[in-house]
Amino acid sequence: MFSLAGKKAVVTGGGSGIGKAIAETFARQGAFVYILELNDEQGAQTADQIRISGGEATLFSCDVSEQQQVKDIFSKIGGFDILVNSAGIAHIGKADTTSAEDFEKVFNVNVRGTYNTLHEGIPVLRHRGGGSILNIASIAGLLGIPDRFAYSMSKGAVLSMTMSVARDYMQDHIRCNSISPARVHTPFVDGFIAKNYPGREDEMFEKLSQSQPIGRMASVEEVAALALYLCSDEASFITGNDYPIDGGFIKLNNR
Repeated sequence: MFSLAGKKAVVTGGGSGIGKAIAETFARQGAFVYILELNDEQGAQTADQIRISGGEATLFSCDVSEQQQVKDIFSKIGGFDILVNSAGIAHIGKADTTSAEDFEKVFNVNVRGTYNTLHEGIPVLRHRGGGSILNIASIAGLLGIPDRFAYSMSKGAVLSMTMSVARDYMQDHIRCNSISPARVHTPFVDGFIAKNYPGREDEMFEKLSQSQPIGRMASVEEVAALALYLCSDEASFITGNDYPIDGGFIKLNNR
């Protein structure tokens, strides 16, 4: 079950965090993975690790906020069966403390970047006879998360785009779903703690972990496992859905 043998998958943001775990998981399950990553060094490390483990991967340096770059890369790739939109950036701030420049930066990567890959990728999938699209959203798009104004805005847009694409392209046999993680243990989290709470790293890590009812953060591998299912043939009846992977945060957290 959950074999991706013979399938080609495009994973944006595949150089680190959730995107990296998804790229490695898909390759392990037999997919040829195309990694689109702005950070060439991180992207190369992921591609090398996949090949060392016996998988197949190709890296493309890409700024997903630039539509022409996405168009050119998709033209080089040709056909593919799976598109995962994992590239994204975070931002801390409220509406009145978020600068126009930061707001636009978050919008360009998280919203415009997702739009660009959808705009260029859907015709490829349609020509292929169908396929699966998975967008990485966030519980921040579903709830009011403190100090995450721009980030929440962007992930709310990702959720809306997911539903719209699922509806519009159902007859083309294109499925589109999203995953909404709560806090996931990634290098970004470690960097955020080190930068903002020097000398209190262990204390703050535990505090952030305990903010979720299950008492810990998710691992990137857990998110990747859900992504694998949603992009596999076993999920062929699933489209137009968002899947929180949140340790009970949405339903069980007594905020």
